[in-house]
Amino acid sequence: MNLSFSNSENQSVIINDAKIAYRSFGQGSPILFYNRFRGILDTWDPLFLDSLSAKHTIILFDYPGIGDSEGNFSSDITEMASVGIQLMELLEHNQFSVAGWSYGGLVAQAALFLNKDKVQKIVLIGTNPPGINEVSFDPAFFERALKPDNDLDDETVIFFEPTSELSRAAAKASNERISKRLDRSKIPSTPDKFQHYFEGSAMMKKDEQDFRGQYKTLNIPVLVISADHDISFAVENWFPLLRNAPSMQHIIINDSGHGLQHQHPELIAGYINLFLNH
Repeated sequence: MNLSFSNSENQSVIINDAKIAYRSFGQGSPILFYNRFRGILDTWDPLFLDSLSAKHTIILFDYPGIGDSEGNFSSDITEMASVGIQLMELLEHNQFSVAGWSYGGLVAQAALFLNKDKVQKIVLIGTNPPGINEVSFDPAFFERALKPDNDLDDETVIFFEPTSELSRAAAKASNERISKRLDRSKIPSTPDKFQHYFEGSAMMKKDEQDFRGQYKTLNIPVLVISADHDISFAVENWFPLLRNAPSMQHIIINDSGHGLQHQHPELIAGYINLFLNH
């Protein structure tokens, strides 16, 4: 059945002795999505996902201890990657693509490099490569993103380009689409949870398994989509890799911020569909 984001229901499986909440909808080749910092099943823009689900089966899940999932949220980013891989195995998807936004892009890269036999393609949205990156976070991100609750104004600064009238309008439209289903009380809001995200990000920055170096010989197709003004994961951090990552393509979206797929849901879905179906 070709369900949409809005009418698909949460399901659960047991992974590592904990109930993990997930949602599966659409039809076609499967894509596993890894959530952003503070992201849950319902913080994705429905229009973006529904624009992909006509040609792909979308699998979303909540990390352990986040949203509707039970268990402990680990600061080991490879453990979070493994939960997604185990979910796909339980759903009997042996070959699939992965996608990740923000923190989820870091998790998706760990999933890729530790499971090259399973991952066919990867899509990285508004994220950083592993290892040391030159451009750090803008202070405005932390001023807004670490509030217990974020309002539309916060989300406009964090995810969009507040200097652009079109981007501000897109922020309002996306917020309205997301709010139809989102229970904001389920969004992680405490410093202890935030710390696990930060420790996972630091683990990818340390990059003890040299994921960054593995891009040189990777033959799995990689699509990176960045905004020209991302206050958390700057587009410039990808530039040093581009000549040393032969399977990578990079798209930069103008007048956009960290949530570029929420500002341009159908456009970004179109780029991803072209990449995955080529």
